Amino acid sequence: MSAVSSRLPVFPWDKLEPYKATAAAHPDGIVDLSVGTPVDPVPELIRRALVAAANSPGYPTVWGTAELRDALTGWVERRLGARDVAHTNVLPVVGSKELVAWLPTQLGLGAGDRVAYPKLAYPTYEVGARLCGAEPVSYEDPTELDPAGLKLLWLNSPSNPTGRVLDKAELTRIVAWAREHGVLLFSDECYLELGWEAEPVSVLHPDVCGGSYEGVVAVHSLSKRSNLAGYRAAFLAGDAAVLGELLQIRKHGGMMTPAPVQAATVAALGDDTHVAEQRARYAARRAALRAALEGHGFRIEHSEASLYLWATRDEPCWRTVAHLAELGILVAPGDFYGPAGDSFVRVALTATDERVEAAVKRLG
Repeated sequence: MSAVSSRLPVFPWDKLEPYKATAAAHPDGIVDLSVGTPVDPVPELIRRALVAAANSPGYPTVWGTAELRDALTGWVERRLGARDVAHTNVLPVVGSKELVAWLPTQLGLGAGDRVAYPKLAYPTYEVGARLCGAEPVSYEDPTELDPAGLKLLWLNSPSNPTGRVLDKAELTRIVAWAREHGVLLFSDECYLELGWEAEPVSVLHPDVCGGSYEGVVAVHSLSKRSNLAGYRAAFLAGDAAVLGELLQIRKHGGMMTPAPVQAATVAALGDDTHVAEQRARYAARRAALRAALEGHGFRIEHSEASLYLWATRDEPCWRTVAHLAELGILVAPGDFYGPAGDSFVRVALTATDERVEAAVKRLG
């Protein structure tokens, strides 16, 4: 038996454990800003919807309830500015990481195919390519790639880890290039509702895609906007032909969003108030951490959106990680996201107000 895991890179987070131990030894405890996992409560209206649907003894469907599909199409039109979105243009998935990791396999890609993603990127794009035996390729500008054998192009705006936002003109140019060369484009837009110094735009906006979803799919998640990382609630929107094929494959694979989570998703997408409240929490934490980091000698690059500050002291990232660990603050080294990040660290905004305040004091 050949071990599939041998195709994969070393799981990076294990390397952070010694630094976590150092930070945890701080007299006032650790401030963990390394992983972007929500810490604030799940909004009450979402929990009520989950509980109300708890008596769900039967199997849910992969495509979801009609109510869920109505919620997805309505949100895509209202929030993303997309037009004429039908049920065939949406598909719920079991969290976005599952989708990213298994999409190339579900698309039938393999040896001889290429999957492209940004030079600084969420590691799971590369993992997805390696799981199916395709060749992973990173880029600075996707339109400079050789399109030969390129079957899947990942965009990520706002970016994890850098917070960079691709503007409407850039997105339009990239979508046109992908269509010209017959390359399927998936845009990971999970941080779209967390723009600070830029207003993120979806590839599904008519100014970008020309009102057609051919060859274009957007990936969205409720993990960050609604504190639902524990629910595994996410969805796709875009090309009906692509989503129809994925639906058939996922039916055979039993990749079903649990019925109570479907009900909770309907409630979450129907309410904007909790999203605005959570944005305000993150905005305050971001302002406090940014000022403290800059006062401590850091330079912040990009970071105009998302849940992270992309910070550097122009030194090797692990030296920065060690320095902050001595202050009881744990951050993610930039090289987790590619060699281009080897002088940066990623600082997450996902800590309680009390822990953020502790970090600010220590940096001061």
